[in-house]
Amino acid sequence: LLITFPAATQYFMWEKMRLPIGATFCVMTLHFGQWMNRIFNFYMWAWFPVNFTTPGLMIPSAIFLDVTLMMTGSYMFTALFGGMGWSLLFYPANWTWLAPFHLAVKHPSGPLMSVAD
Repeated sequence: LLITFPAATQYFMWEKMRLPIGATFCVMTLHFGQWMNRIFNFYMWAWFPVNFTTPGLMIPSAIFLDVTLMMTGSYMFTALFGGMGWSLLFYPANWTWLAPFHLAVKHPSGPLMSVAD
């Protein structure tokens, strides 16, 4: 479901302007909008911790999708290989912001657990 809007933007920018940056542009504008939403709505309005509402990081996947279109020039190969790369890069791209939640924390009641537990 995450790939639909970047793929549509990529098609428009490739067909009309011959720029292979449609997916990256779409994802960067999506992240900017989500960042503004989280800062204003969660942090300034509801005082909810921003790191609990972090969206999935799609930037490496979008770059891979654009590079696949630029290298092949074919929508079919971009859909096959770029779509597969999109899904395979999504999980490792999120390791950087998920890593602090897997550090050991000493709870007041005694057990040593991670925040993710």
